[in-house]
Order: sequence, then C-alpha cells, then structure tokens
Amino acid sequence: MLNIVISTIVFFIAAWYINRQLDEQEINRGMTRGVLVFFLASLVSWGAGEIVDWTEVKIEGPQAASTLPTDLSQVLKLVGQR
Repeated sequence: MLNIVISTIVFFIAAWYINRQLDEQEINRGMTRGVLVFFLASLVSWGAGEIVDWTEVKIEGPQAASTLPTDLSQVLKLVGQR
C-alpha cells in the first residue's frame, strides 16, 4: 500500500519537474511533449515504487508465500464439503 501512495506522489512531482525543465528549454507544448512527460514521470514513479518494495523487504524480511489450495479436492476439504 505504501508503494502506491509514494509512487503516486512521486509521479506528480516528477511530471511537474519535467514540465518545468521543458518550459525552461522553450519546448512547445503538444501531444509529443505530453507523452514524453507521462513516460518519464511513469519511469521515475515505477523506480520509486521498486525502491519502496526493496526497502520493505530489507526492513521486514521476505514475505511468506501464500498457501492457498490449488487443487479442487483441497478446496473442497478446506470448505468442508468433502
């Protein structure tokens, strides 16, 4: 959950910063610039999310794998039908 919150905040900050840099270089606004800003801000946001995930694993340790039943007979036994 922390990953989603931080990566969303980072996305908007990165988009604002990239737009500001492109304005300083006097690059005209348009579809290509919008796609470029979206793509670069998405990459930065994804990277921030990966860093958050990596940090959580280092602090808390790896999460245990889920032990959900994969076979129908196991599901029925779990529910008590069989």
